[in-house]
Amino acid sequence: MAQNEAQRRGLLIILSSPSGAGKSTLARRLMTWDPSLSFSVSATTRAPRTGEEDGREYYFRTRAEFEDMIAQGEMLEHADVFGNLYGSPSAPVEAAISQGRDVVFDIDWQGGQQIRNSALGKHALSIFILPPSIPELERRLIARGQDAEDIIANRMQKSRDEISHWPEYDYVLVNDNLDETEAYLKTIIAAERLRLDQQPHLVEVVRRLNAEFEARS
Repeated sequence: MAQNEAQRRGLLIILSSPSGAGKSTLARRLMTWDPSLSFSVSATTRAPRTGEEDGREYYFRTRAEFEDMIAQGEMLEHADVFGNLYGSPSAPVEAAISQGRDVVFDIDWQGGQQIRNSALGKHALSIFILPPSIPELERRLIARGQDAEDIIANRMQKSRDEISHWPEYDYVLVNDNLDETEAYLKTIIAAERLRLDQQPHLVEVVRRLNAEFEARS
């Protein structure tokens, strides 16, 4: 690992989109591309799906447990989505970015807004993923086979409101080709890691350079 990589601050990489636009698939691809990335495991009050494990896909909590986490200030963001609570515990995120590790968030616009407005917002990189068309969005929701027809209908109904928040994000990508969208994401992250405010060690580098100038005079 290069020196600037080891000493930089971590990024909070926010990926948002309407359900079915591809953010979860892209998040998984990013984790494969760079194993140093941490995935923010959300807490939720929804029941586990077949094959899901507590602490891997989600932290599964009762509504009372979740609400207590909110009351204790333990959630970086949270939202009610289709009758279930979802949110990101703050402690593991704070630990990761202080160690220079980026954290990926697969969350909706409400969660992204809360993170951007939080004390950690200055480290946030927000990216919104748009579908190429509404018929394609519906096709993808049906093809993944995870939800009943009424749930798919609810997701499609909500997608218009979700898409309306696209101007709030730093970057917006149209996911009409998964490989191309992945390549754009990698380029964005690589550039954002080099932002001046993400590299506090540069102050010491410049001081050293100035001292070397002084030594030559």
